[in-house]
Amino acid sequence: MIMPNGGGVHLPPFFELSAFQTIDSTNVEARRLAELGLPEGQIVWALKQESGVGRRGRQWSSPEGNLYCSVLLRPDCDATQGAKLSFLIAVALHDAIAEFLSSSVQMALKWPNDILIEGRKTAGILLESKSNSHNKLDWLVVGTGINVANYPKVTEGLPAISLKEAGALVKLDELLKAYCLNLEKLYTLWKRDGFDPIRSLWLERATGIGSEVTVRLPKDSFRGVFKNLDESGALVLTMKDGSTKLVTAGEVFFSHTE
Repeated sequence: MIMPNGGGVHLPPFFELSAFQTIDSTNVEARRLAELGLPEGQIVWALKQESGVGRRGRQWSSPEGNLYCSVLLRPDCDATQGAKLSFLIAVALHDAIAEFLSSSVQMALKWPNDILIEGRKTAGILLESKSNSHNKLDWLVVGTGINVANYPKVTEGLPAISLKEAGALVKLDELLKAYCLNLEKLYTLWKRDGFDPIRSLWLERATGIGSEVTVRLPKDSFRGVFKNLDESGALVLTMKDGSTKLVTAGEVFFSHTE
């Protein structure tokens, strides 16, 4: 069911809002809009998802009370460059959430795109895209879910937390607007200056730099010291023998979260 008047939310002119009481998945609807040829800036917001999906096809718990939205972008780049927009989204979400939390509450970003409050995960990001015959992105859909009032008590990775438990009293429309304002600002910066300033902003908010981490792959795991984020978005690790290893995929755990 579509919410009348977009739920009364007023977003920057870049965005065109479709608001739903309940939907199967905001990403599915955003993909449909993309295939219809609508311009970038379409944003789908739902109070509840029936079939929310997280990374690696995991189910994303989607009860009422949390923020679920997907944005359609049409960046003029290839899929490799477009994938780095996940760092931009992470910074936008981090800064939007921080507006409603006490400065005494610890917030951080964890590679590749987790948003942490007091070491616990509060948001998820899912990118889906389609390339054209020229190897350029035809569209990129960015789905996000933020634990505002609820969070799963049992998770496969990091423990979760809600903004409510962290002390934030925020309305969903206020959080959506804050996210959109940050997203538009950073997307404009990215289109003008590329990934480097986004990379710097992400590193300023990152947790664990200089700490030993464990990277877990489906059939392997290894340890190294988190030293940097390179220009491709890869995690840069220093290994015990002094060599450098670039990590482009995997689950990252710090010693205090294993």
